[in-house]
Amino acid sequence: MERGHETQQAGVERAGMSQNIAQILLQGLEKKNQILDDIIKENEQQAEILKQEVLNMDALDASLDRIGAYTEMLEKLDDGFEALYDRVRTEIVTNKSAYQTEIVQMQNYIQQITDKVVKINTARMRNQMRADSQFKKQAQEIKNAMSKTRASKNYYNSMNKLNYVSPQFYDSKK
Repeated sequence: MERGHETQQAGVERAGMSQNIAQILLQGLEKKNQILDDIIKENEQQAEILKQEVLNMDALDASLDRIGAYTEMLEKLDDGFEALYDRVRTEIVTNKSAYQTEIVQMQNYIQQITDKVVKINTARMRNQMRADSQFKKQAQEIKNAMSKTRASKNYYNSMNKLNYVSPQFYDSKK
């Protein structure tokens, strides 16, 4: 009888620990959701930068750095989530009824995350097209400036040739 009580106690402790782990999984999904919100805001700021007549490369670089940092955070969260979920998957799947609330919350977070990832990818593609357009415009401006410089140099050289008076034969008999 003593042994049965110990087994039951261990099961309760394991369920309590798994309950805490289920909460940690939820917190991870919530944090991922918040980071995705930050990326969405950063994409919006990036779109504003790319809409400007004159591209501010420093602001664009800073924005890209922030998105890179958010991406690294997401990767770490994903790795941690997967590792933790792999450890408790059997417990959660076996005792679905005990984790019904957490499972429903996780499904809601995952749906929100999926929607945000789609929104982010769409904004990223739109921003990429804007950036390409800006870069082409700047390349054209550089090409035009080089062409104007070349034309100016040719004009200057041509004018110098017109002003050049070749040596004349002088009558030295006088």
